[in-house]
Amino acid sequence: MCGILAVFGCVDNSQSKRSRIIELSRRLRHRGPDWSGLHCHDNCYLAHQRLAIVDPASGDQPLYNEDKTVVVTVNGEIYNHRKLREKLTSHQFRTGSDCEVIAHLYEEYGEEFVDMLDGMFSFVLLDTGDKSFIAARDAIGITPLYMGWGLDGSVWFASEMKALSDDCERFISFPPGHIYSSKQGGLRRWYNPPWFLEHIPSTPYDPLVLREAFEKAVIKRLMTDVPFGVLLSGGLDSSLVAAVASRYLVESEAACQWGSQLHTFCIGLKGSPDLKAAREVADYLRTRHHEFYFTVQEGIDALEEVIYHIETYDVTTIRASTPMFLMSRKIKSLGVKMVLSGEGSDEIFGGYLYFHKAPNKEELHQETCRKIKSLHLYDCLRANKSTSAWGVEARVPFLDKEFINLAMNIDPQWKMIRPDLGRIEKWVLRNAFDDEQKPYLPKVGVIVTFCTGLSILHILYRQKEQFSDGVGYSWIDGLKDHANQQVTDSMLSHASFVYPENTPTTKEAYYYRTIFERFFPKNPARSTVPGGPSIACSTAKAVEWDAAWSKNLDPSGRAALGVHEAAYEEAVQAKNVTVMNGPQQKIQGTVENTATVA
Repeated sequence: MCGILAVFGCVDNSQSKRSRIIELSRRLRHRGPDWSGLHCHDNCYLAHQRLAIVDPASGDQPLYNEDKTVVVTVNGEIYNHRKLREKLTSHQFRTGSDCEVIAHLYEEYGEEFVDMLDGMFSFVLLDTGDKSFIAARDAIGITPLYMGWGLDGSVWFASEMKALSDDCERFISFPPGHIYSSKQGGLRRWYNPPWFLEHIPSTPYDPLVLREAFEKAVIKRLMTDVPFGVLLSGGLDSSLVAAVASRYLVESEAACQWGSQLHTFCIGLKGSPDLKAAREVADYLRTRHHEFYFTVQEGIDALEEVIYHIETYDVTTIRASTPMFLMSRKIKSLGVKMVLSGEGSDEIFGGYLYFHKAPNKEELHQETCRKIKSLHLYDCLRANKSTSAWGVEARVPFLDKEFINLAMNIDPQWKMIRPDLGRIEKWVLRNAFDDEQKPYLPKVGVIVTFCTGLSILHILYRQKEQFSDGVGYSWIDGLKDHANQQVTDSMLSHASFVYPENTPTTKEAYYYRTIFERFFPKNPARSTVPGGPSIACSTAKAVEWDAAWSKNLDPSGRAALGVHEAAYEEAVQAKNVTVMNGPQQKIQGTVENTATVA
């Protein structure tokens, strides 16, 4: 990931202002440690901090058209840039950068070219001919972007709000799928898929079509000129990403220059569920696997730095960001600059445990729509900023624009969790990759005992674990204990007076809020963070599905413990397996190659 900063309409265009822009851009250097660039034109500034992934030798930014009348600073990857170049044969390209097409597309098609881009991106473009400018963000908000306004009438854009918070009177999170045009004077949506209006689709489920679309989404994200790997938690989503990428590298004659063996990475407390499952997947796929460990205390020690980088006080996001932040530092130390990750699947397919309570297909579909629309405030923010803190880029195949449109057009009756039909959460995805002749993932049955009871590690049919739970259940307990030591009962009882907006309701939430406010004390900053009740990552609307949930709004997956246990039983029944009690737990039934764990 790169870091971008752009300012338009400054009253002051002195050397001191240029120095100030450089200083603010430097706050984003963790995102792009490889090079810095700055373009100044009259009272406009476009700055860039580069993480070199494609064309490291000549792709420095800002980028230009032939006569440098169009200037662009980009954070992202344009996966279809080669096909787009074929439409631009009359244009002269200066670099091999995938982002250079943006300048030439603007010349050729004007402001309406954004929907032609296939990738993740945030960019700002200046047309020096008429001094107009545009800014745009990708369909889902995989890459971050903020927009601000100064008292002098200036308009600001930046990858992270730490570059805006001191100099802007007001700033917002730039909405995904939108473009801002100075000519038209406002924001407008460029991404308008059918699912966005939450209409209930009726397209029949085709497992082969879904599988091929996902494979295509993974393969296009292997576009890189630097070492890469896959973040492998051992859950369904990251395991499928690893399986597809590994199979492609082994079978493709055009294997990348780094070799055909995929590198995979996992982090957790020693003995955690994710470490066990990830090792099983890595052994099956024969990847070069890297296990990283952290302690609860190491995670607690990193909290302030994590909150500074991810720029939120949302409890679930902070819990999950901390291990990912620590893992990214280890990954960067190995010389890896790009990783693939499994974010987005749970939102698209209704994979969170609370979806077991979805009353009908209409509400399930509408909830998935709401979840996708808010991804930029949660999982996309976490995945991007936790990795970018150490100059690592995370790519997310499940959030491929074409794949989302296809998956969200499936009749949601197929996504309903139906124990009577053997369908657990994300069954449509599991079934699409359930290839008996050439399995993508191990179907070995493994039962291990965790503090919450039995869990099935049958990788293709492994039950959902939130990342903050999967790295080790004592991680969340340790965070709560630490917060209880920092926040008194009196402090929490007066929380509504201290923090009237998004008032924290637990000591853990209060503790995170105090750290956030030290770094970002302005009202606009706290307004960029979502609020409202949630159970196990649900939206506020879905809390209504179960009356008991309103009494326990902890966002951890274990808050839906009743669902967790019931879902386990459903998973066992779905594969026609029975659990044998004893010192060694076994799965017996239709699952082949049963393994045991003491």
